[in-house]
Amino acid sequence: MDARSRKIKNILIQVLLLNIAVSFAKIIYGMLTNTLSMQSDGYHSLFDGVSNVVGLIGVQMASKPPDTEHPYGHHKFETMASVFIAVLLMFAGFNIVISAFHRFGSGTIPEVTTFSFLVMIGTMVINYMVTIYEHHYGVKLQSEVLIADSMHTKSDIYVSLSVILGLVAIKAGFPILDPLIAIIIAGIIVYTGIRIIMESSSVLCDASQLKPEEIYDVVCSVEGVISCYDIRSRGTAGHIYIDLCVEVHPSMSTFRSHDIAEAVEYKIKQHFEGVQDVMIHIEPTPLEPAP
Repeated sequence: MDARSRKIKNILIQVLLLNIAVSFAKIIYGMLTNTLSMQSDGYHSLFDGVSNVVGLIGVQMASKPPDTEHPYGHHKFETMASVFIAVLLMFAGFNIVISAFHRFGSGTIPEVTTFSFLVMIGTMVINYMVTIYEHHYGVKLQSEVLIADSMHTKSDIYVSLSVILGLVAIKAGFPILDPLIAIIIAGIIVYTGIRIIMESSSVLCDASQLKPEEIYDVVCSVEGVISCYDIRSRGTAGHIYIDLCVEVHPSMSTFRSHDIAEAVEYKIKQHFEGVQDVMIHIEPTPLEPAP
């Protein structure tokens, strides 16, 4: 496992431990006070921990070097882990909705104490710190799993804020708002899952990672290149693959063409961060017909 993968793995382990502590605090106290919205938020946090485990598995798989069956490497396993995290999120959201509808007919009144607010505010502060920490390293390490997980954790902040507003409403004598808040929480959870799936699917479907016109400008700045076309890019952030056709003068020697191809590859890798490989097809530019 390389240094990047080890760093991502260590971050996910740290976040996993925090998520477990936060989830148990909300679930246990939510059960003690019969507050459905707090329990729902706790299960949401528990699913954060599950997503951390999925992320760890994905990073472990993605860190494997290329082999005969996977000549381009295993980096998309990290993207697949992000999609699985999203599926878990949506599953949690639907379960919360079911619990909320059961509560409407039960007539149960939650108990709200000062400690209820302290638990929610404390866990919200922890989630905020985790979100900033994960997103920072997700961008720095170009890790889809860390970015997806930070979005997951960020949704916890809004969820916790909704629960706090619900606790205030319950304290004011409106217990019906407890299951209503739980449904709102479920909506936030499902929306977060959909966002992650949409962003991850573009990678799995080999969506273009770089703008062709920007690559064109860089390639055509290399001496000896007349033009370039059929520019394509794919891959994941930090592991981008590019292929293109480069036109040179038809009288140019094979040796000189090879030098230009190397110069083009070097220039692209210097200009665009995360490019792992550039496949260049050298083509002679068509000669204009004699008048």
